[in-house]
Amino acid sequence: MKIRFEPLVSCAVAGLLLMPASVHAQQTEEQLAMRCAQLGALYDRYNLQRGEGSGGPNMARLGAGIDCQKGRYQQGIKALEELLQRSRIPYPPAG
Repeated sequence: MKIRFEPLVSCAVAGLLLMPASVHAQQTEEQLAMRCAQLGALYDRYNLQRGEGSGGPNMARLGAGIDCQKGRYQQGIKALEELLQRSRIPYPPAG
């Protein structure tokens, strides 16, 4: 008896090709939290204001950090990306 693997292999390949689209369609909470932390650390690294007369803390940055801490990742990420763009700090694309 001869077993035909072609239909089985083609189904498996089709499943693997379709799976990444559904997996990556919506980021998990953990991925969003990591993205928040990544963008926040990047902003903090390059936008530190030290010394007298520095103007105090950046309220938009603090608000984005609070959004991320409270699980409002989309809002926090959007605010951090806007801050990075405004400061002309390059950041990696989401992915």
